[in-house]
Amino acid sequence: MAEQILPDFQKLLVNYQHKLGNGQRADIRRATDPDALLDIPAFYYLIQGCGLKPGPQAGRVAYFLPYVEHKKGAEAIGRQMAEKNISETRLFQVIRAESPDDLVYLRRLSQQMKPCVDWLDFGRMLYYWGKNSKRQMLKDYCLQPRKEHK
Repeated sequence: MAEQILPDFQKLLVNYQHKLGNGQRADIRRATDPDALLDIPAFYYLIQGCGLKPGPQAGRVAYFLPYVEHKKGAEAIGRQMAEKNISETRLFQVIRAESPDDLVYLRRLSQQMKPCVDWLDFGRMLYYWGKNSKRQMLKDYCLQPRKEHK
C-alpha cells in the first residue's frame, strides 16, 4: 500500500498570513461554517501550492486558520483545553454534534482559547476529522494531568 502524502499545512498557514490581503483574510474569518469557504474566492487562492484539493477537507482546515497559531511541538488541542479549564460540557458539545456544527463549536472554543498548535498535527486532525479525531481529542483532554485548586 502506497503511503499517502499529506498536504503542507504549515504552507497553508504561511499563505494565509502572507499571500492573502486583509480583505481576503476577513472573508475567511467571516465564513459561517467550513462549507461556506467553498463559495469564497480567497479560499482558492489560499490553498494553491499546499497539496490541498478544493473540497470539504481543505475547508475544514482553512476554517481554523484565523484563530489558531502555530508552534512546533505544541500540545494537542485536547490537552490545551484541559489546561485552560474548558468544561467537559463544552468539549462534549463538540464531540456529540454532527457536521458542520461540531466544527463550528470547536472554532468557537478556539476563539476563546487562542491556542498555539503544531499545524502538522492539528491540520491532520481536521483533514481526517471524524469519530476517531473526536475520540483522540477527548482522550487527550481526559488524560491531561489537572492542577489541584487550593
